[in-house]
Amino acid sequence: MSKTALITGANRGIGLALATQLATEGWQVIGVCRQSSDELDATAERVITALDVTRPEDVQRLIDELGATRLDLLINNAGLLEDNVLGEIDYDSLRRMMEINAYAPLRVTEALLDHLNKGAKVGLITSRMGSIADNDSGGRYGYRASKAALNAFGKSLAVDLQPRGIAVALLHPGYVKTRMVNFGGMITPEEAARGILQRLQALTVDNSGTFWHSNGEELPW
Repeated sequence: MSKTALITGANRGIGLALATQLATEGWQVIGVCRQSSDELDATAERVITALDVTRPEDVQRLIDELGATRLDLLINNAGLLEDNVLGEIDYDSLRRMMEINAYAPLRVTEALLDHLNKGAKVGLITSRMGSIADNDSGGRYGYRASKAALNAFGKSLAVDLQPRGIAVALLHPGYVKTRMVNFGGMITPEEAARGILQRLQALTVDNSGTFWHSNGEELPW
């Protein structure tokens, strides 16, 4: 019997690459996004669109649309990067990034707890920019803070979900050529997706709550 994965932000970039590779491996993929793409429509078993993961009513609609569907893998991939420079910080921008990058993955994961099979895995797509120990360049106030918050949420989820047999990974994809960075990255979404899926394959309740680079490096908090 094939396994089922749900991916947020699945319409392009890393999310689409994850959906494509999982589908190729025989997974039933459910893509969640605000607006779908032709590529996702051709890849996913199901696509749930017009869904904003920051809105409680949209997350409730996600629950309703899933019905009795059970999940073996949940990847919270949807994210936002906006720049903030000291002296010109836009605090509304900081709030947006906290809502999308930190609160939404926690909200979605909590909402879908009853849909996760025992032995299921949760991947949280974070960033090494959320590492306080690794911050030697400053700036990116909202993005760094939101990803640091996501890392804290993920660690707590790993502890709280261990009795259910559910493992959680904090996953930095690398510097990826996506729209988020104006396609100026060092690796392709496909390369990032391969690394992320390798980390998820190796994920167990014993190494749950670890902060990984997609290349297998364990990152500092």
